Amino acid sequence: MKCIEIREYGAPEVLVPAERATPVAGAGEVLIRVSASGVNRPDVLQRTGNYPVPPGASDLPGLEVAGVIESGDAGAMAEAGFKPGDRVCALVAGGGYAEYCVAPVAQCLPVPQGLSDVEAASLPETFFTVWSNVFDRGRLQQGETLLVQGGTSGIGVTAIQMAKAAGATVIVTAGSDEKCTAALELGADHAINYKATDFAEEARKLTDGQGVDVILDMVAGDYVKREVDCLAEDGRLVIIAVQGGTKADFNAGLVLRRRLTITGSTLRPRPVAFKAAIAQALKARVWPWLADGTIKPVIHSVFPATEAGDGLPSGAARAHALMQSNQHIGKIVLTWN
Repeated sequence: MKCIEIREYGAPEVLVPAERATPVAGAGEVLIRVSASGVNRPDVLQRTGNYPVPPGASDLPGLEVAGVIESGDAGAMAEAGFKPGDRVCALVAGGGYAEYCVAPVAQCLPVPQGLSDVEAASLPETFFTVWSNVFDRGRLQQGETLLVQGGTSGIGVTAIQMAKAAGATVIVTAGSDEKCTAALELGADHAINYKATDFAEEARKLTDGQGVDVILDMVAGDYVKREVDCLAEDGRLVIIAVQGGTKADFNAGLVLRRRLTITGSTLRPRPVAFKAAIAQALKARVWPWLADGTIKPVIHSVFPATEAGDGLPSGAARAHALMQSNQHIGKIVLTWN
């Protein structure tokens, strides 16, 4: 099968087309003939040597795919209501940048009605992440206010739409007026250009001094101090990436007085059973929103995975270059047709 390998750790050009044997599905798994693969920030971290592959996972990058079930564990498929030929999207621990990918049956979901494979491939990583962190860990409730750092990222556009569908008020940060406008068009109630305005001060103003109930943070570092400052009583800060650094200095007294919760998580190394529970919650709560158009996938660019261009050896390399530029709004997807 065709795939994309990381030749060595480094810049986007280390992502090169290759040929490998087609993987074989084991117990509780299916083999998916991949039409499209989503591109995510952890893929960039893996490419640069900053995100180790979990034990037992493929060394190929790629954490989400969409396509057709080719074969697999018949009993597990029957129990989940799947059969060969069904269109699915899946969260995987690696191996997504390939024409064929093995996935746990429990981490597969049917392609929502009316969606293309490209749109479906953009869903698993961000939807599993947002549900797990905003709704499970962050316990966001109807009527509360969510602050999303990086509102036009793949995570951001998902968080905006899911939180609005759940009845929350959404404030986002973004790095340009253009991105702020895009976030508002996606349904955010307020958008703050963090390069022009102090987001914590603005968030307090927008909530009449009360502060926000939940913050979804992909930055960490010196953001944490300001995030603690703008949380409401009983507020929850959920950290899912540390793009701004791992060290933070904040007022612990505020944590005590306001009864704040600071938490965080990474999804990739968690066990299948944990991800299976998220999949079932998504199928019950969020998939109907996708089917009726309440939530829509936001696709910025699509690249043929193995096609060279722009001086780079593959579409995957071009996709990573785009992601690192931070110029995209929504998701970047690779295709294999």
